Amino acid sequence: MALAARLERFLARKGIPYTDLRIDQATNLGAAVIASGQPQSDFIQATLLIDISGAVLAVHKFDSSLDLDAVRQLTGRNLQPLTARQTMRLFSDCDPGFIPPIGAAYDLQVLVDEDVSRAERVLLAGGTDHGLLEMEGRHLRLALAGSRAGHLVIRGQGNGGRTALTLDEVADKLQQLYRLPPMPALALRILRLTANTEATARELAELIEFDPSLTAQIMRYARSALFNYPGQINSVQEAVTRVLGFDRVAHIALGIASVRAFDVPRKGMLGMDSFWRHSLYCAFLCQSLAPHCGVDKGLAYLCGLLHNFGLLLVGHLFPAEFEELNALREANPEASMQSLEQQVFGHSQNEQVLAVGHGAIGGILHRLWQLPDPVIKSAGMHQYAGYHGDHERYVLMVQLANALLKARGIGDEFNPDDVPSLLEGLGLSPGVVDALELEMDRVAPDLDALATSLSS
Repeated sequence: MALAARLERFLARKGIPYTDLRIDQATNLGAAVIASGQPQSDFIQATLLIDISGAVLAVHKFDSSLDLDAVRQLTGRNLQPLTARQTMRLFSDCDPGFIPPIGAAYDLQVLVDEDVSRAERVLLAGGTDHGLLEMEGRHLRLALAGSRAGHLVIRGQGNGGRTALTLDEVADKLQQLYRLPPMPALALRILRLTANTEATARELAELIEFDPSLTAQIMRYARSALFNYPGQINSVQEAVTRVLGFDRVAHIALGIASVRAFDVPRKGMLGMDSFWRHSLYCAFLCQSLAPHCGVDKGLAYLCGLLHNFGLLLVGHLFPAEFEELNALREANPEASMQSLEQQVFGHSQNEQVLAVGHGAIGGILHRLWQLPDPVIKSAGMHQYAGYHGDHERYVLMVQLANALLKARGIGDEFNPDDVPSLLEGLGLSPGVVDALELEMDRVAPDLDALATSLSS
């Protein structure tokens, strides 16, 4: 059965008809939507909110996100999102991420966005990771009887109807419709050199030294307080052999050289200044987490450094829409990037491929550039909470790093994360976080200075 037990009993008791749609097991609702092949605009979802008076379930379209100011105006309550762990306590018979948007089955107060109230047909999670429900609008209204309706969703343009695509189809369409930037020549040469197990520090240094700007950045990095090297560093080769090591220099150089493929504004929460600051902090944290998680430090650094490349590609290909996305990000700090992207990149037939989110787009570009598989997966899945699959530890490290950076106002998302669950997934204790926070305090001035120099 593809329904959670309490939801099944509720629908049977009320005599509310529905169609049970079976799908392959999915990691989250977003993946289930893609797997279904149904229009994203037909899906609705549940968002759990809470305040001192208790929990409330808000029902809204899948391709929207809640506007907490609008919720506050409608209810007079200062409701905030529940964490994933709190949510699963209320929905103990459901798979994580597949909460049914029918609160009465779980004795919850319900708010319904006006767009949902007018829907003629909806698709929704039924509580399991291998099934969805299809329901006529009139039957959904019966299931939501007694709910309070109003305008609940984010300020901004709606994304209209579109057909969901698989990621392979998105990759094909990206290449057909848009002129994707090739990997810059220097980045490609660095990547090829790192693939050669017999490559030497001298060969890497000579390659970097062809580019004066890249040479200056590597030297600045090696001389920073991040490494506290006591002696003089007079060449890239010394930076490789004495301070940074072959892999770290190669990965830093690869990241810097790769960014040159994109033309993106510097300013704004999504601009190049913020991108570099976010990327350097995330790379530092992933590298610091790697020994605790039993993974390669160099690869961990590269995963953190390159995980947000999809944003650069979006800004490069669609400057006008990127400006709109930047403005929405500023106006809606509580919303997820995925919801904002769905608002912006669903207006036309061509741009529907970008509605899968910048993470997936970045992963596709990394795959086309033939970057290492953990880097591809970390980019592609860093927006998806509860990820389980290939290179899981690298993905979770990026997610944990991003969660810790939110408290410092660093990054492109500020909606809550379930840090205890991420720590549990990586087998880490809370003490690791405390140590990372202290280490970030120590290196923050140097990371900020490096970010400024890289974006200028």
